[in-house]
Amino acid sequence: MTKSSVNQLWIETAIEAAIEAGAVIMKIYKNEIEVVFKDDESPLTLADQQANACIENKLKPFGIPIISEETKQLPYEIRKNWNTCWIVDPLDGTKEFIKKNDEFTVNIALIENGKPKFGVIFAPALNEFYYGLVDENVAYKTITTTETTAANVINNSVQIFPNKDKNVLRVVGSRSHMNEETTTFMNQLEQKSGKKVSIISKGSSLKLCLVAEGAADVYPRFAPTMEWDIAAGHAICNAVGLKVVQQNSKDELQYNKENLLNPYFSITND
Repeated sequence: MTKSSVNQLWIETAIEAAIEAGAVIMKIYKNEIEVVFKDDESPLTLADQQANACIENKLKPFGIPIISEETKQLPYEIRKNWNTCWIVDPLDGTKEFIKKNDEFTVNIALIENGKPKFGVIFAPALNEFYYGLVDENVAYKTITTTETTAANVINNSVQIFPNKDKNVLRVVGSRSHMNEETTTFMNQLEQKSGKKVSIISKGSSLKLCLVAEGAADVYPRFAPTMEWDIAAGHAICNAVGLKVVQQNSKDELQYNKENLLNPYFSITND
């Protein structure tokens, strides 16, 4: 791995935190999953809570504030003064976790001045681990085992690249949130490009990883997401030269906003 502008210990610890959180999640995944619902009717499991505790215990010693889906958010009047923060989703794709289709992830991102600098995405049921360093313009992927350590990830990962074959247009969509706007986008894309558009269904932040590693070409999102859903994948995409832009705009998504809800966005390898 190239020398990073991000503190090396932060990188190693975030990778280690994702691995440990993944192990916690998989212990629960193998048994009957008990589900409760939050005030916004989104599902919550013991895996969300235990993985969150695991990650926060690893990251808190650095003294960098953490924005996590499973932690009560501090008022913006406090958060707006944070130049640097972690953004964490301890279990992204809880619906996929409950369905037991393996397409759920641990997401950890480091944000500086509203922009992602480093991101980790671990899919423990698939044994797939991604991470990206934005300033170094590199992102990596490795296949894990139950014995994988942070050192293994760093030493055994291979660099990933987006697809450059412009004759192919593979649109990745959500397993749980496919809607009419996405279908319309695909039809318009097909008409505009004159190319056949195919759809790849995937859950959680793995959709961003597919575009980053060249297994898909476009990811349009016309459904609500929160900052913790996207931040780590945004870092990985930026690290390979892709932008995560607001729909009908050239502006990239920003983080630690007053409202942590993201606008609709898209990723293409143009």
